[in-house]
Amino acid sequence: MRLAERDDTKLGLTGAAIAVTAWGATGVVIKAIDMESMSIAFYRFALYAVVVVVWMRVRNAWPSWHMLRNSLAGGVCLSLDVALFFTAVKLTTIVNATIISALQPVLVMAVAGPLFGERIRRRDVAVSMVAVAGVVAVVVLSAGKPEWNGVGDLAAVGALIAWTGYLVLSKRSASTMTSMQYTVGTALWTTLFSLPIGLAVGHDMGPPAVVDWLPLAGLALGGGVLGHTLMNWSLVRIPLWIGSALTLLIPVSSSLLAWVFLDESLSAGQLVAMAVVIGVLVVLVRGQAPADSSADHTVAVDTVAAAPPT
Repeated sequence: MRLAERDDTKLGLTGAAIAVTAWGATGVVIKAIDMESMSIAFYRFALYAVVVVVWMRVRNAWPSWHMLRNSLAGGVCLSLDVALFFTAVKLTTIVNATIISALQPVLVMAVAGPLFGERIRRRDVAVSMVAVAGVVAVVVLSAGKPEWNGVGDLAAVGALIAWTGYLVLSKRSASTMTSMQYTVGTALWTTLFSLPIGLAVGHDMGPPAVVDWLPLAGLALGGGVLGHTLMNWSLVRIPLWIGSALTLLIPVSSSLLAWVFLDESLSAGQLVAMAVVIGVLVVLVRGQAPADSSADHTVAVDTVAAAPPT
C-alpha cells in the first residue's frame, strides 16, 4: 500500500506540473487574441466544455443534475477567476497578472489544515515563503514599467481569491464526484456565467474572427484539457498545498514566453528571482516523501482534523 501511495503521489505531482506549465502559456495566448476578455473566456470555455462533454459521451456518461449541483460553487469561483484574470492580463503586464494570481499558496496553507487535515512541515512553510518572496520580487521589479496598470493588478488580486476558492472546492469535490465530473461541471457553469458577465460589462460577445478560432482552440485544449483536467485529477492524489505551491511555476513560464513572443521586458533581477522560485519548487517536490509522524516537525494547524465534506 505504501508503494502504491507513493506511485500515486508521483503521478499526481507529474500531472500538476504539466497542468501549471500549460496554464503558463495561456496568458501569452490571451494577450495575442484581438478580443475582449469576457468574449475570450466565453468562447474558450465553450470549446472546452464541448471537448470534455464529448469525452464523457464516448465513455457512455452524460452530465447529470447531481454533477451540476455539486460543481456550482466551483463554477462560480472559476468564472470570477477567469473574468478577473483575463481582465488583468489585458490591462497590466503578463508578469504581474500571473504572479499575483499565483500567490494563493499563502491562502491555501492557512486553510489546508483545518479543511483537510494536511500536515505541513515547518520546513515546507519556510521554503514556500521563499518562493512567494521570489514572485513578489518579480512583481516589484516590474512595477513602474510602461505596461504596468494598477487597476489590472487589483483585478489580479480578485482572481487570486477566486482561484483559491476553486482549488479548495476541487479538492473537496472528491467526496461527491469524480475529478472529470467536477471538471465538466465547472466548465459548463463557467461558459454559462461568462456570457451574461460579458454582456453586463459591455463587451462584444459576437462570434470571433476566423483568425482567432485557432488560438481559442489552443486555450481550450492547453489551459482547459491539459490544465484544469489534469490539476483536478492531481489534487485528489496530492496535498492541496503542494498543488497550490506548484502554480508558482506559472509566472516563470508565462513571463519567459511573454519575453520571447511579446517582447515584454525582463530584468536580470527578475530572472534571478524566477530561478529561486524554480529551485525552491524542486526542493518542495523532492521532499514529498512519507511524512514524519512526529508533531515536532509540523505546524500547529496540522493537528486540526479535516472538516466533513458538504
